[in-house]
Amino acid sequence: MKQVLVICFLFLLFTCGVYAQPVPVTIKTDEAGNFTMLRNNTPYYVKGVGGHVYMDIALASGANSVRLWGAENAKEVLDEAHKRGLTVMLGLWMPPERHGFDYSDKLACLDQLNQFKSIVKRYKDHPALLLWGVGNEVDLFYTDFAVWDAVQNIAAMIHAEDKNHPTCVVTAGIDAPEVSLIKEKCKDIDILGVNTYGDLPALAQKIRLYGWNKPYMVTEWGPNGHWEVAKTSWLAPIEQTSTEKAITYQKRYREHILADSAICLGSYVFLWGQKQETTPTWYGVFVDNKYGECVQVLQQEWSNKPLELVAPRIKQYTLNGMEAAASVKVSKRAQVLVQLDIEHSTKGGLQYKWELMPESEFTLSGGDAERKPDALPIHIVKTGDAFSFKAPMQNGAYRLFVYITDHQNQIAYGNFPFYVK
Repeated sequence: MKQVLVICFLFLLFTCGVYAQPVPVTIKTDEAGNFTMLRNNTPYYVKGVGGHVYMDIALASGANSVRLWGAENAKEVLDEAHKRGLTVMLGLWMPPERHGFDYSDKLACLDQLNQFKSIVKRYKDHPALLLWGVGNEVDLFYTDFAVWDAVQNIAAMIHAEDKNHPTCVVTAGIDAPEVSLIKEKCKDIDILGVNTYGDLPALAQKIRLYGWNKPYMVTEWGPNGHWEVAKTSWLAPIEQTSTEKAITYQKRYREHILADSAICLGSYVFLWGQKQETTPTWYGVFVDNKYGECVQVLQQEWSNKPLELVAPRIKQYTLNGMEAAASVKVSKRAQVLVQLDIEHSTKGGLQYKWELMPESEFTLSGGDAERKPDALPIHIVKTGDAFSFKAPMQNGAYRLFVYITDHQNQIAYGNFPFYVK
C-alpha cells in the first residue's frame, strides 16, 4: 500500500509540473572574456534545431537541443526531449506591438508577467530545460521602447523564481541603438539571441562593434531571407534551390557560428520542419516529411561523421534556357521548356513531382502564419532529359516547383518564378 501511495504521489508531482531534479545551467567567463555554457558543470555547446518535430532525426544528426517560441505544448516537448537526451530552449511568447499589444499598458504587462510566472514555476525544474527565451522579435517594426522594460521585468522574475537557468532575449537582427537599449534596460538578460539570415556573416563583427559584452546565440539562421535575395522584374523573390541552401547552411555554420564559439554559445537552425512563408519550401529543411542535403550538411557539421547516403543535387534549373534572374516571361498557353541538371549516384531511379502555383498574395512579416496558394493543374511532358508544359491561360506571376526523390526517400527541390503576359 505504501509503495502504491509513493508511486501516486510521484505521478501527481510530475503531471502537475513539479520535478525533483533540475539540471543547473550556468555561464562561465574566463580571463580573456570568453564564455562557456555549463550544464551540470560540463561544457555544453548548443547544436540546436528550431522546432520540436522530427526529434529522432535531430538526435541522429548530432543535434542536442530544440527551441520552442511559446509554452503551449511545453510539457509534451520537454518530456519527449528528455527521453532522447535533448534539451529545450523554452520560449515565453510576448505578443509583438504589430499584433496590437500595448507595452505602455502597465496592467496588460502585469497580467502577462503573472502568466509567465506560472509557466516558469511549472517548468523550472524540468531536467530537459536549458534556458528561457524571453520574447521573439518584439523589436520588429516596433515604436514603443517600453517593451524593453517588460523584457527586464520578465527576466528579473525568472531569476527570482529559477536559479538554475539563464535568460535570453531574441531580436530580429541586430543594430547599435537596440544593443544599447538592452544593455541599459535589461540587466537580467544573460544572453542576446539574434535571428539572422543573409546578415549572419557580419554578426560576430557587429556584436563586438556595438559593444555587447555578454554571450550571444544565433537563435534562428538558415538560407537567405526572402527580403534579402534578388527579385524578378515583377518583384518576385528568387529562392535558392535545396542544393544552394545546403551550401549556404554549411558555410555559415562552419565559418560564422562555430568559428565564433569563444563568445557564441551555439545556435538553433531554422526551420526544423516545414511551413508556408513566401513559399512552402523557403525555410523548412523538410518537405513532405522528407529531407535531403540541408539536413545532411548539418549532420556533417554536428556529428563530424561522413555521409553514408547522399541526396540528389540540383546543379541547374532553367526555363526556356534561362535562369530565374533573367525574369522569364512567356505567352499564354505557350510551350515552356524545363531543363534540370541533376547529380545523383542512381540518377535513373529518381522520381519527379511538379507543382504549379500562382505567386503568393498572402505574404506577411515576421513569420506570421500564411496561407499556401492553391496549386493549379499542370501536365508535364518528359522528352529525353528535358520537360515541358503549357503556360496558364491567365496573366500573372507563377512558380513552378519541382521535387526530386530517390529510392531512399531523400529529396531535392527548387522553384522557378515566371510571368505569363
